Amino acid sequence: MVKEKKRLPVGLENFEQIINDNYYYVDKTGLISELIRNGGMVNLFTRPRRFGKTLNMSMLEHFFSIERDQSIFEGLKISKDTKLCEAC
Repeated sequence: MVKEKKRLPVGLENFEQIINDNYYYVDKTGLISELIRNGGMVNLFTRPRRFGKTLNMSMLEHFFSIERDQSIFEGLKISKDTKLCEAC
């Protein structure tokens, strides 16, 4: 049995697709708990070009959306935060 190699998500900005289609993903879900705990009225995300701003927004969209499947967060850092992630 040959294990499928992970691919690099070059040009992909959809969090769900990256997780479900077995792409490499650097776990940035700790950002979610940081945002909730800081409780700012406005959050500014500054990053250089091509540093994952859109992917982070897609991750936040999937986490806070009622219609989305929350099982994609299993095994990621946010799923270990029991106070925050009861659905994961």
